[in-house]
Amino acid sequence: MLNSSRKSAQIFTVFIICLVISTGGMSVLYLNVNSQYQTLQGEVKRISSQVESLGIIVGQAKPYSNGSGISYWLAPQQIYDTAVPSIVRVTTKVRSSSGLLPYAQGSGFVFNKDGFIVTNNHVVRGADKVEVTFSDGTIATAESVAADPYSDLATIKIDPKLTTLKPLSVGDSSGLKVGDSVLAIGNPFGLSGSMTEGIVSQLDRTLSTDYGYAIVGVIQTDAAINPGNSGGPLFNKRGEVVGVNSAIASNTGEFSGVGFAIPSNLMVKVISSLIKNGNYGHPWLGLAGVDVNPAIAQAMGLNYSRGLLVTYVAPESPAGKAGVRAGDRTVVVDGRKINLGGDVILGIDDVTIRGYENLLIYLQYDRKPHDFVRLKIIRDSRVMMISAELGVRPPPATNS
Repeated sequence: MLNSSRKSAQIFTVFIICLVISTGGMSVLYLNVNSQYQTLQGEVKRISSQVESLGIIVGQAKPYSNGSGISYWLAPQQIYDTAVPSIVRVTTKVRSSSGLLPYAQGSGFVFNKDGFIVTNNHVVRGADKVEVTFSDGTIATAESVAADPYSDLATIKIDPKLTTLKPLSVGDSSGLKVGDSVLAIGNPFGLSGSMTEGIVSQLDRTLSTDYGYAIVGVIQTDAAINPGNSGGPLFNKRGEVVGVNSAIASNTGEFSGVGFAIPSNLMVKVISSLIKNGNYGHPWLGLAGVDVNPAIAQAMGLNYSRGLLVTYVAPESPAGKAGVRAGDRTVVVDGRKINLGGDVILGIDDVTIRGYENLLIYLQYDRKPHDFVRLKIIRDSRVMMISAELGVRPPPATNS
């Protein structure tokens, strides 16, 4: 009986020791699991915060078809953060008896890694010194200026070693539609890095210039553009440059709801030529005319009111050499004097011509000097085809 009691006591002792050891192990295990749980909770909170931030951005984005599937517009802050390091303030100075004095201020943006920067001609025109200031405070002096006054575009060059240059992505401006969202970034009133948002409010506008030729195919936007924005980029929602902000329509000199930008498709052609050749040759046909309206159609005995009535052909111009005829008799139509009797242009190549601007836009964006074009005209009630070789636009003493 005693032996049995001793054995029971031994077994009980061993059980207590095992329980203590087991309990200790469980304590260690609990501490390890609890520590891992706390760590995981921290990770979950961090990831949740990132997901929430991404959700805000994605929530602002809009889907679009890119031809190979569905993608998304970038949020405005994404475009801004990416673009600002490549956008500069352009400051010009002129020499005077007192030395160099501030002259004008505008905006510009990096075109390539060789140091070429795009801006407006009217920003740098007449300047004796041009400086650019980047968002990080880097200031660089432009080494050279090449400009095309007929498109109000210019390129200035800085030393590419002075700072890291990140060229902006350029988009296809021909894909823009009225109502598309756009962003303008620049330095209005000298306020660096300012961004405004709006829509494309109209396309194919025409801007008059001081040089006798008009800039055609211009983008109209309600994104606020003010003095100092000139030369800065206009972005689509993919973060691509689709225009160069150039002018406003205003009675006060400040933004009143209508701004204008030179389309990127023209900008690329002009700037690339300025960099390579120092100039840009605009295609030139050498005629002027008026849009055929019902009153003109009636005066000419036409059955429809469309096309371009040729009222003037420049001597020795491509149009003149091709045999295009201008009006030879002056008649008052709707209170204005018009030369009637000339050819009526109905089309050029495969494009229907509705009026003068329509013709100019086709020549500017789709043709180049020395291209051959075929004009569909009406002469003496007969439809004819005339071939002409385009020339290079001369200085503004002759009509376009």
